[in-house]
Amino acid sequence: MSTIEDISHRLFNKPAAALGAVERRVLGRAHARQTLSEDVNASFVASQSFGDRLADQIARVGGSWAFIISFLVFLAAWALVNTLLLTQSEAFDPYPFIFLNLVLSMVAALQAPVIMMSQNREAAKDRLNASKDYEVNLKSEIELISLHHKIDDVLLKEIATLQANIARLHDRLEAYENKRN
Repeated sequence: MSTIEDISHRLFNKPAAALGAVERRVLGRAHARQTLSEDVNASFVASQSFGDRLADQIARVGGSWAFIISFLVFLAAWALVNTLLLTQSEAFDPYPFIFLNLVLSMVAALQAPVIMMSQNREAAKDRLNASKDYEVNLKSEIELISLHHKIDDVLLKEIATLQANIARLHDRLEAYENKRN
């Protein structure tokens, strides 16, 4: 059986020590016939803190149509109530709705960093997925190349056997012709 060093020379044309950490790990897994795939989403979710999950949930809600529609209804209600109360001189936020602008600014000031944190985590998850995809693709290539080598070895043995059989038949044919003459 081939060693990891032999396989590294045959597949990568360099010693195993010259390979990157990912390549060595994938080569070791391929040599040991171990799987490499894993559910990246499950491991990523398991490693999230409460704050990470909360930020993701806020970003999920803040980026939904339900939030947008309900916020538009809230804004329309705020403007309507304050406009109707303004006619009675009891508006708590008279036109041009300065307090509403303050509330909207505070919501935007809090929502933007939370959404950016969520996007940063999504980018990290995408990088992790890409890394795992690379590892799985590399292992698949290693396995395919290994299969090609095995098939080539089998074919070479069969060709050698056929050549030996042909040589033996040729010798028999010559011996038969020599007897006939």
